[in-house]
Amino acid sequence: MRIRTWLLASYLIVMLLPLGAAYGLFAWINSYHEERNVAEYMDNLVKLNEIQGVLAEPSLYQPNTDWSEVDKLANSRIAITLYTDIGFMVHSTSPVRQSPLAFMPRKELYEGFYELRQKFGLVTYKEPVFVGNSLIGVYEITWIRDEWVAGVSKRTWLVGVLFAVFFLSLFAGVAFLVNRKLNRPLQLLMGQMDSFGKGEPTQPIPKRKDELGELAESFEAMRTELISANQKLTAEQKQKEFMIASISHDLKTPLTSIRAYAEALDDRALSTRKQREYRNVIISKANYMRQMLDDLLMYTLLQSSAYEMALVPVDGEEFFDMLVSGYETLCDEKQIDLRVTCVVTGTYAVNSKQLMRVADNLMMNAIAHTEARGIIGLTAVNVAEAPNRCSDFVKEALDAEDGMYLIVQNEGEGIREDQLANVFEPLYQADEARTKAGERGTGLGLSITKQIIEKHGGTVRIVSHHGIGTAIICWLPHWKGATKNELDQTTIRD
Repeated sequence: MRIRTWLLASYLIVMLLPLGAAYGLFAWINSYHEERNVAEYMDNLVKLNEIQGVLAEPSLYQPNTDWSEVDKLANSRIAITLYTDIGFMVHSTSPVRQSPLAFMPRKELYEGFYELRQKFGLVTYKEPVFVGNSLIGVYEITWIRDEWVAGVSKRTWLVGVLFAVFFLSLFAGVAFLVNRKLNRPLQLLMGQMDSFGKGEPTQPIPKRKDELGELAESFEAMRTELISANQKLTAEQKQKEFMIASISHDLKTPLTSIRAYAEALDDRALSTRKQREYRNVIISKANYMRQMLDDLLMYTLLQSSAYEMALVPVDGEEFFDMLVSGYETLCDEKQIDLRVTCVVTGTYAVNSKQLMRVADNLMMNAIAHTEARGIIGLTAVNVAEAPNRCSDFVKEALDAEDGMYLIVQNEGEGIREDQLANVFEPLYQADEARTKAGERGTGLGLSITKQIIEKHGGTVRIVSHHGIGTAIICWLPHWKGATKNELDQTTIRD
């Protein structure tokens, strides 16, 4: 039950309880009154008949008369009062009404003759006394309803006791439920928050179908998100530390070589051929360092939340035909057979500079891991054409319904299954022994490729088959028709 509903129901019960008890008491007393009314009425009529014969004597309504007969009729439950015709009280058997100056106004005196009037604890009866046609006095008889009062008092006490017991039980029940539904869950939640704030382990809060349950779920979601964010920050921090250490080490080696060859150039005994060879080594090492720093800068930019990419709609056939061309010379130098396929139609939103970087990264990676006389497949095709343009083990990874694929596949030993999940991590080298001496990459190429493709709204996958080779599959979606202004609103220029 929702806490709001439960509180309203509890409040309603507590508010209606006194009204219910009062109504129950009234109904019980009224029922008792109905039961006693007839019997009490007949009993009073019998007593009245016994008394009327004595009180009808005219002399009783004169001053200084003997009222001993009247006093005999009265007792602790019956009181008799005699009035003159004008309202002066001449005698009363009630101690509280024996004042000689007592007077009752005529209007009140003459009201209610011959009626048995029942009040809470009394029954009264008044009747005039005549001599001929002349009114000489009025007598009033009062019966105390002690049995009725005792019955009502007993029931009142009983209802009061029942009300008190029920109220205390209700109070105890409400207090127990409030402690169970509010206090304990709130204390548990506050304890969880306090433990989480102190970095101590916390246990999951039991699920509840109310507002506190929703609050606990929100806290648990926030806690999980914060833990995940902290773990991510910790991992990124470790990654940055590892990257700095790795790059520092990778820069130190070519820098040492550059320094050594530069110092060797001062030797005038070196032949012209040796000097040219040393200069080429220095230039090669400098280019390697430049490429490493360029990759590091690109990776840092892609990691920044402030960096976004300006995408421009292009014709797919024209752009991707240009993208996959120009690698024949590099492959010929390595005696590698390059097989290029381009069948792309439609319009795509791209950043041409960054997609060229993607193609370069993938091709350089494929060339570095392909032996002489090996084969590299460079394919840019529509999704529908892809299964007909790639190897069988690559087809299993093609699950898109529209868009295009950019696939780079090379022959080789392949990558082990346990390494595939890490190849897109920065500075990860799947198999350093497979790279030739002096041709080891920066380890950032595939990570940069993945981030560039994802900023284009695409995905990157890698599949490998032992003894056959490895393929990197980049998928890009069709352009959805957004204007350049809309594209610019969601991207920051490269």
